[in-house]
Amino acid sequence: MSIPPPIEIPRWTLVVLNSLYEIERKLEVHGDPGHAKRNVDRIKEEFEQQSLIIEDPLGQPFKETRTDLEATIVGAGTENLVVTEVIKPVIRLVNGPVSRVVQKGIVVVQSKEEVSQ
Repeated sequence: MSIPPPIEIPRWTLVVLNSLYEIERKLEVHGDPGHAKRNVDRIKEEFEQQSLIIEDPLGQPFKETRTDLEATIVGAGTENLVVTEVIKPVIRLVNGPVSRVVQKGIVVVQSKEEVSQ
């Protein structure tokens, strides 16, 4: 089985998509009194029409076999890991039912038991 070549996306595209993700997170935390979310959604829709999507792995289970994330484990436990912080989201290029990772997500993971305490 051959490995497909890496996908080349212009750096500016990744910078814009990462910035959009950060803006969305800040709007969720601080609210949206100026209704900027609508503008962010429009920009994301334009990228989606070009088959580029941002995937937020926050709260998702993490296993070491997962190839779309680079993780730092926090705490003593290594069982039932869950993503507790996203430094960079996963960015994918979608082609029909298939998607390819353009940028791996960079995350912090922690045992689910430690998070709930």
